[in-house]
Amino acid sequence: MQNISRRSFLKSSALTAAAFSLSSARAEEKMPVGKAEHCIFIWLGGGMSQIDTFDPKGRGDGKKVPGCYYDTIDTAIKDAKVCKHLSRCAPILDRFTLFRSVHHDVVDEHAAATNRLHTGRPTSGTVIYPSIGSVVSHQRGTAVDGVPAYVVMGYPNITRGPGFLGSKYSYLYLTDTESGPNGLTRPHDITAERQTRREGLLTQVREHYRQRTQADKLVEEYDTTIAESFRLAGPRFMSVFDLKKEPAALREAYGGEFGQRCLLARRLVQAGVRFQEVSFNLNFLNGTGWDTHNQGQLQQHALIEDLDRGVATLVLDLEKNKLLDKTLIVIASEFGRPPGFDGGGGRGHQSKAFTVVTAGGGLKNGQVIGATDELSKNIASRPVSVPDLHATLYCALGINPEKYLYDGERPVPITDQGKPVHECFA
Repeated sequence: MQNISRRSFLKSSALTAAAFSLSSARAEEKMPVGKAEHCIFIWLGGGMSQIDTFDPKGRGDGKKVPGCYYDTIDTAIKDAKVCKHLSRCAPILDRFTLFRSVHHDVVDEHAAATNRLHTGRPTSGTVIYPSIGSVVSHQRGTAVDGVPAYVVMGYPNITRGPGFLGSKYSYLYLTDTESGPNGLTRPHDITAERQTRREGLLTQVREHYRQRTQADKLVEEYDTTIAESFRLAGPRFMSVFDLKKEPAALREAYGGEFGQRCLLARRLVQAGVRFQEVSFNLNFLNGTGWDTHNQGQLQQHALIEDLDRGVATLVLDLEKNKLLDKTLIVIASEFGRPPGFDGGGGRGHQSKAFTVVTAGGGLKNGQVIGATDELSKNIASRPVSVPDLHATLYCALGINPEKYLYDGERPVPITDQGKPVHECFA
């Protein structure tokens, strides 16, 4: 018995020492704390071609010779070129940071890769991890009472959801800037008086049901969601979606539907929304959206020019309103594109080296993080994993990426061992 006890003691001591060593190492690596208060996460679903946008290389021919599809231009960052269709962003690129060495190991398939970029983790059969938007909602809440913490401009999807954090940290969504959020406006044939009676009746039903199911977490979350929707349906928050209150010249400067979403994003920041995803899913511009297989490559420049116009105007508009340092803009997609062309003249998928762009957010901007080879096919220096990227974004928003969340009683670190890119912080 003494030998067994001694072995147990030694094993326990070794584990304690290891844990202490790990905690000490974490303590020694001080996490940077940024000053961003809001995040606008611009999502280019389908896979933005980094070699045709923010990491261009030598010209290809669109057939057999790999390379960039367009000519390149100089930018406000020394020695950093972009494609010619980013002509508005190029002269103000000193407000941006280009992460040219982002990578992950997900098979080059859209759903799994989209999940990885949003949650920072592989898909799990036992745990539904929260999206970055829900984590920010959970950790920071809203900046102002009476508005949601998290808004998605695009179609609802589980990869944007709260996972084990629960519905309280989910998002409000809208699919276009004209109609505003789905479900918050009452039908025209329902008068205010009739709506008040309905809400009163529903409140009684909810109260009785909640008393009978006090231990049911799902019922509690549903009840919270209903109460929140009533609160947001008031005229104060809904007025944010009236873009006609903005000068016509500014609305025109932002451009089409994507640009109007960017304008709305600025208004939502001013209203106090903490995190919002702005989805650029306008496939009709080139037939395929950012997933530029086959013929989608031919009109890809229409997408790039729309992105350029909306983002550049957003950056300058935020700056004019003294909000750029407080607002972190992120331009991301699930993976990039290879330098070669497929049989139809388009490009396939590439997750081992692609670009994510940030702007504003009080970061040390005007720099390029990482580099790829002469064809933007492989990482040449300073790799940045998706967990590293997430850790950087969290730090910029004043959130410790090593903090633990809880799936029931199970502790889950906010990032999957991600380390922030310290070069981004002054």
